[in-house]
Parts: sequence; C-alpha cells; structure tokens
Amino acid sequence: MRGVIEIVPTHVVREGGGFMVRRPFRMGKVMSPFLLIDEMGPVDYGPGEAKGAPWHPHRGFETVTYLLDGRMRHEDSEGNIGELNPGDVQWMTAGRGIIHCEEPHEEFFRTGGKMHGFQIWVNLPAANKMMKPRYQEVPVSESPVVEQDGIWARVIAGECMGKSSNIDTKIPITLIHVKMEKDVSLVQQIESNLNGMIYVFGGEISIENEIRVRKHPMPFGIEAKQQIKDGELALLSEGGEINIRSKSSSEFLILAGPELNEPIERYGPFVMNTREEIHQAVLDYQNGTLANKNEE
Repeated sequence: MRGVIEIVPTHVVREGGGFMVRRPFRMGKVMSPFLLIDEMGPVDYGPGEAKGAPWHPHRGFETVTYLLDGRMRHEDSEGNIGELNPGDVQWMTAGRGIIHCEEPHEEFFRTGGKMHGFQIWVNLPAANKMMKPRYQEVPVSESPVVEQDGIWARVIAGECMGKSSNIDTKIPITLIHVKMEKDVSLVQQIESNLNGMIYVFGGEISIENEIRVRKHPMPFGIEAKQQIKDGELALLSEGGEINIRSKSSSEFLILAGPELNEPIERYGPFVMNTREEIHQAVLDYQNGTLANKNEE
C-alpha cells in the first residue's frame, strides 16, 4: 500500500491576463513527469471581468486543460479553434512548437459567472519533445464516468473502478477526478513503477495503511502525515495501490506517471533537456519559425 511521504502546500499566483490560480509550491521539482498543477479559481466573475491567457508559445511538453465550471475558447497557430464547457478535457501535445490563446468564451465574458478548472503540464520524454503537435478534445458526453457506493469518478487518463480513458498518452499517465461522500473508501490501483500524487481541492481525506513511511527530513520510523486537506498536494510512497478514505465530503485529483530520469531545462513556456535546446526554442519563436516546423 502507498502512503504519504510529503505534503506540499499551495499558494495563489496570477497567470495569463491576470487570472488567479492555486499552485503547489516547488512545482517542476516535485515529481516527474508533472511540471505544473494549476487550479484555476474557483472565482465568480462579473460581466466583462473574466480573464484568460493571450497568445503564447509552447514546446517540449503537454498541457491538459480540464474545465469544471465556466466556458472557454481556444485558437492556435495551426488554425484549430474550439471551446471548452464544464466537464470537457483538452489534451494538447505542444511537441516541437505551437502558439495558442486560451480565453473566456465571448458569451461567458458578457454574462460573467463561475470559472473553475485545472491546467496540468506533463513533461515529454526527449524522444517525443519535437513530435508533431496534436490535440485530443474529449467533450463531457464522451468522458468516462463511474459512480458506486458514494464515489463519483471521471477518468481523464488511466483507469478507475473498471472504467478506462481513451486518451492516447505518450507515457503512462493516470489522471482521475474523484468526489467522495463522507466515510467511504476507494482502493485505487497504480502501477508500482509510477510516481503518485493526490491533490485535494475540497474537504479532507486520509490514506489508510499500516506501513510507516519516511517524511524528509524525519528519520525512518516516524510516520508521515496521512491526512490531506483542501489545498494540499500529497506525494505518495511506492506501492501498487492507494486506500483512500473520506473524512468529509471531498474532491480531489489522483495523478501518476513515470520517472523520466532525464535532465530538464525550463524557460517560461519551453521545457527541453538542454540549455542549447532552450536557446533554439527562443530563437525559433523570435524569428517566427517555432510553429512553422510542424511538417511530418
């Protein structure tokens, strides 16, 4: 059974055109392959107040946008235009380069309302960093959901309670949105060779196990905190499954992926393996060729 080895708190920062996100400290240095976990909102916008992320580039990783409330639209340098509504998922593989914008939908901007969702950055292995960009858009009607015994789960990637996602990932990824009523339990299988995390954004849960795990800088034999509250990211120990119990009505994400064991060079919206590759990405963006190298 997996246990909690560390609790990472969150802080609030401004992104894009000035919208607020809740982000775990030290993201990018926490657990491969996840580079960023941004909880967008929840925030209630008045008419004309909603903000987004104007045109900006990406190279070398994937962005996963999952909308819970509100309405957004996106457009990119390859001519793709689309929108996101509550429950929709957009899995964008930036690969060797894309320039896009993510803004509130025009109707939502006029009327205002509640905006809430997530954007998660997933690193790509060196072998895939310069692949052709692609989108996988999964509307809420096609997003796998399972409900049983006081548990609701949307399977964005991976598998939960017999339901599997049809998202194609370059590396094994688990990403599950879970809601639990008070005092119910979920045993979630995670391959033992994957890193695991849980991000709680409502209520409180506990990780039930009988092992004693290490929590740096504590020595072995001191049990780490096994309760995870709203606004906390829990890093999990090794193991093949997690036994999660809800201390109250709760809501959280389960995330898992492999340790890539590759160097990371990161500069703003570019995530590569060497400083030279970062310099090339910046140069390509400045001379207008970053999004023009997308031939097969």
